This record gives sequence, C-alpha cells and structure tokens, in this order.
Amino acid sequence: MTVLVFGGSSQIGHFLLPRLLAGGASVVALSRRARPPQPGLRWLQGELPHAVPAELPPPVAIVSFGPLGPFAEWLARADFGSEPPRIVATSSMSAETKRDSGVPAERAIAQQLRDGEQALAAACARHGAPWTVLRPTLIYGAGLDKSLSPIARRAWRTRVFPLPAGRGLRQPVHADDLALAVLATLGCPASAGRILSIGGGERLSAREMFARVRRTLPHANLPLPLPAWLLHAGQRLAPVKLRGPLARLDADLIADNTELERLLGIQPRPFQVDAGMWFPVKD
Repeated sequence: MTVLVFGGSSQIGHFLLPRLLAGGASVVALSRRARPPQPGLRWLQGELPHAVPAELPPPVAIVSFGPLGPFAEWLARADFGSEPPRIVATSSMSAETKRDSGVPAERAIAQQLRDGEQALAAACARHGAPWTVLRPTLIYGAGLDKSLSPIARRAWRTRVFPLPAGRGLRQPVHADDLALAVLATLGCPASAGRILSIGGGERLSAREMFARVRRTLPHANLPLPLPAWLLHAGQRLAPVKLRGPLARLDADLIADNTELERLLGIQPRPFQVDAGMWFPVKD
C-alpha cells in the first residue's frame, strides 16, 4: 500500500516515516528541500498546493502535517478515482486557546486553523474520503519545535535560563505519540469525521515545564526567575509576538484525551525529557 505524507521532514514525520516503513507501507513524502531516497521511501521536493506529480500510484492514505489551507486546496482538485484515500491531518489546539486572544494576529491564526479544518472536511466530502483531524498541544521531542527547543538552545549558549512564574497548566505532547496516534487513526474507521484533541500524558504548571527543560542541560546555568508582576508589566512593552504567550502564562493550555483514548487506545507519555530532545534530529 502507498501512503502519501505531506510534511514528512517535520518533527512528527521524523517518527512516523520509520513506523510506516516498518509496517510494510510504501511511502511517498513531500519536503521543501531535496532528500535522498531510502528503501520503500520516495521523496518529492516542493510544497502544497503544487509539486505533486499526477503519475503517483493511488495512495490508500494521505497524512498531512502542514498548513491545512493549502492541503485542502490541493485535495479539492485531486483525482482519486473510485477509491478515495483515508485522510489524517494535524491542526493545533491554538484553534481554541487563541480564539479569544488579546492579540489580533493570534485570533487570526485561530480562525485560520478553524477555517482550514472546515475546508479539509469539505474537500473530503467532495471525494467521499474519510478524514480525521488531530489537534495537538505543544509538541516536543525532535528539536524541531519553535517553543521549548529554542529556549533550551539559547540557555545552552548563554548559560542563563529564564523561569517565568506561570501558574497555568501545560500538557506537552511528544511527536512520537502523535505518530502513533496517526497510525492508530488510519486503522480506526470510527475516528472518521472527528476532530480529536491530543495532549501529553501529564499536566504540569508552565513554571515546572520550563524548570524540567532547564534540568536537562548538561552544564551549569543560572536560573533567572521572572516574577508575575514583571511579566504582566512586560506585556505592554514586549514585541507583539510575545504579548500573547506572556498573557497565557496563567492560563491552562491543555487537551482532553478522553475521546483519543476511547477511540484509538493511545495513552501519551508523561513529560520526561532529556537534553537530546532540544537539538534538531539529523536526516
């Protein structure tokens, strides 16, 4: 069977592709840069909604880790004949957590995510293709995220680790648990037509999350506590891109895994981290 993966070089793709190959699938993956082929794996270079040749073998499943809008646009135009593939795509819990953000750009991101989910559902309905969307919380595990890994690498260089006084709960999810959820979704017809939240197996305060990251660094570093009053005052002076994250330090950014566990049998791991998780994996 052929599985088409958009975003194969992403942090989730890093874990999913070997699992697909180990299961006997033939994989075609799309990446923005050229990559060497591997047994059972063919790489395409480009990005959606273009760069997918028409002569590809009909996929039994399509998985997308990229932006939903371009994927839905490509999907709406694709021709699958009489056998529509199974579709699994990732969105983000930001679709809900940023819905009422005080930063207009973040509200726009949340709306864009929800619009993309709706466009995907409409494109799949056109083909009669079963679809599932996974909404993860903060993703970690392969050094490719834009949240915890940059903080850890900066502290590695400067030997200073900021520790904000965030009381809000966090539920980071490992990229490999998302890969496992994708595989389970592909084999679960009951998950079709669903948007499933997925968070990690542990909820902890934002402060404790950052403290655990700090404890993974192999050399001494100076903890720099950032009290709540300073963070609140800094919201007015911080760059626009930081105002939303600062405002949410006391908000719970979590996911309800009840349906995920009931339908897919997936139980994500707790937030147990090591230094190797903060540096990009090598191809």
